[in-house]
Amino acid sequence: MQSHTHSGERRHAPEQTVRALVQRSRRGPEDLVLTTDHPRPVPGPGEYLVRVGAAGVNFADTMQSRGRYGGGPRPPYAAGFEAAGRIAAVGAGVERPFPVGTRVVGTGPGAFAQYMTMPAAGVLPVPSGWSDAQALGMVLNWATALAALRPLGEVKAGETVLVHAAAGGVGQAAVRLARHYGARVVATASPAKHAAVTALGAEAVMDRRRRDLAAEITRRTGGVDLVLESVGRDTLEGSLSVARPLTGRVVVFGAASGEARISTHDLVFTHPVQVKGLHIGTLAEAAPEVYRSLIAELEALIAIGAYPPGSPAVHPLSEGPQVLRKLEEGRTSGKHALDPWS
Repeated sequence: MQSHTHSGERRHAPEQTVRALVQRSRRGPEDLVLTTDHPRPVPGPGEYLVRVGAAGVNFADTMQSRGRYGGGPRPPYAAGFEAAGRIAAVGAGVERPFPVGTRVVGTGPGAFAQYMTMPAAGVLPVPSGWSDAQALGMVLNWATALAALRPLGEVKAGETVLVHAAAGGVGQAAVRLARHYGARVVATASPAKHAAVTALGAEAVMDRRRRDLAAEITRRTGGVDLVLESVGRDTLEGSLSVARPLTGRVVVFGAASGEARISTHDLVFTHPVQVKGLHIGTLAEAAPEVYRSLIAELEALIAIGAYPPGSPAVHPLSEGPQVLRKLEEGRTSGKHALDPWS
């Protein structure tokens, strides 16, 4: 759902400016700078203008800061793409728009700013009683975890699920959801985060850097039915090897440690498993009916308390570069957010 609009293509109201974090190059978070005179965007057709209350920080932001995110904008651009806040204006052609003032969560370009635009079709209302920060992750972390587990992963009660990077935003949601649907969960995370993951319901948590990781997972489980793979180079080979032959599924939605390769020989002779790729924005665009059913399921999970309000660590906008560096280096746990007004 991230917009691929380049920074120079969006119309602006030149008389109004906002605080924003602007990515000036592809050198990473070190070249993400706070500015107070970024042009305030104007909603185009099919868009809302949103006064940002809290902006979500995601690993994709670090990838984009180095030019590694597919279809990302060219520098300079206002960074970030996930936020919650109040609708400030409605662009032309929005069908059945929410009223101005409605609190919503969604994605779009330039979320690390006081105002941003969002495609109206992907916006959801913030659940009643939740703060903006508590709603972050709904259309990204939780939707990704649910998509990986359900329509793609086809998880069933009694199956075993391996969740990599289980202390992150998607990982924590995945552990909670897998347990909710009756699956047994084993997970990987850095040692300092094991207790937090165990508290979410994981039966066993291991360090993904241990050399015998695949052998240990197989020893504990006898083989897993579903792997949620977001690490890439450091874990993909092991993920393929621990999945049950033929019936095992590996859903790939990230590559935090770098790119990995699979050959036809691997899939035919060495690791005959089902490998599925997932990007939640592509799912929303290419399979809108599946996406709508996902959102309906998320809303049902919220209604019964299976999806609780989030509890992100909220930082002032000026700390965004440091937060992204820590995220990139694996030194964060759970969800992090930025407050553009502090």
